[in-house]
Amino acid sequence: MPVHQATSLRRAPVQRRSAERLTRILDACADLLDEVGYDELSTRAVAQRAGVPIGSVYRFFGNKRAMADALAQRNLERYTERVLERLQRTADEAAGEDADPSAGAGGGHWHIAVDAVLDEYLAMKRTAPGFSLVDFGNQIPLGTRHTEPNHRVARRLTQLLSGYLRREPDENLRRVFLIAVETADTLVQLAFRLDPEGDEKVIEETRELLRAYLSRVLD
Repeated sequence: MPVHQATSLRRAPVQRRSAERLTRILDACADLLDEVGYDELSTRAVAQRAGVPIGSVYRFFGNKRAMADALAQRNLERYTERVLERLQRTADEAAGEDADPSAGAGGGHWHIAVDAVLDEYLAMKRTAPGFSLVDFGNQIPLGTRHTEPNHRVARRLTQLLSGYLRREPDENLRRVFLIAVETADTLVQLAFRLDPEGDEKVIEETRELLRAYLSRVLD
């Protein structure tokens, strides 16, 4: 869902000017997370960085946790867009070529989809402001444990990839993707604890583990 529909917002922007102000606030929040961390983040500092009155921040957010949660939801939207764009490029490149016999019945090869999901996450981990601390809401204490960020990610990926793979998004597929997301999240965090850019050996082991696990359902 677009960030202006995020449940963490006190009020959704209606006019373009208001939407642009919200974007500046979230951009400032992301930059400051990289600079000072979550503990030192404040709504006043965000307002100053964004160049807006403090009241504009409180118009949208009750506290910094709600602001960070909105940033996490925006990250998920941008991540979804990146994965979709990559899969579309792959499909365009393959257009007119012989179909891959290992692809699912009329669908895309699931290895391509898994690589897109992992690679785009790694790219955002390395380059997107604030992502290393917030990502989709896993890294800081957002809301309560019932927010379950990985469930949110798994549901989104199930919707996205079931269409690409032409598979019915049944309960079995949802459970498999949730387990894959939880596993990948844990291992990617390990990779970035070992190396600020992500330990390549751990990342490749993660990729192989995901392929081996998902092959039970997707092959």
